[in-house]
Amino acid sequence: MIAFVSGPVAALAPTLAVIEVGGVGMAVQCTPNTIAGLRMGETARLATSLVVREDSLTLYGFADDDERQVFELLQTASGVGPRLAQAMLGVHSPDALRTAVSTGDEKSLMAVPGIGKKGAQKLLLELKDKLGAPLVGAQRAPVAAGPAPWTEQLAAALIGLGYASREAEEAVSAVTPQAEAAIAAGGSAPVPQLLRAALQTLNRAR
Repeated sequence: MIAFVSGPVAALAPTLAVIEVGGVGMAVQCTPNTIAGLRMGETARLATSLVVREDSLTLYGFADDDERQVFELLQTASGVGPRLAQAMLGVHSPDALRTAVSTGDEKSLMAVPGIGKKGAQKLLLELKDKLGAPLVGAQRAPVAAGPAPWTEQLAAALIGLGYASREAEEAVSAVTPQAEAAIAAGGSAPVPQLLRAALQTLNRAR
């Protein structure tokens, strides 16, 4: 098993990073939040999970070991493959998923593209005793925004999660005041937080 990859970031896409390891470019599938913390040319270290299929070997990458563990636990539920597990982590942090499962929060799970009401109910039952309690007070590394303009980066992340371009544009517009407020306060647009806020607006619009 490949536990992690470390090296310069050679290429970035909305849900894919290429990490140069010993002269070889390793293609790693990542959530938009993880991608937002990477920068071209800079050294990155991603925890990884290798998914083996008859016709493919796919490497999934995560900001830390906790995300990787939750990714693998999610797949123990029937009907959850690596793509859906990654989509769930693209919408919710590991602790948010633990909270949703422990409190029976169907709506939070239904915010993930591809999960309906029945699917959410089934997941709550199957994952109840697997994810454990939220890691209250645990320190998680902050994710820095990437070099791309935040609006383009956010729209690309939403499209990468399966939303239509029009939906992505509307969600970006909805969170623009939040981003402008952060910039006006002397900071930068916090893409991971904006992504979660945009997903909430899209979920409410359904």
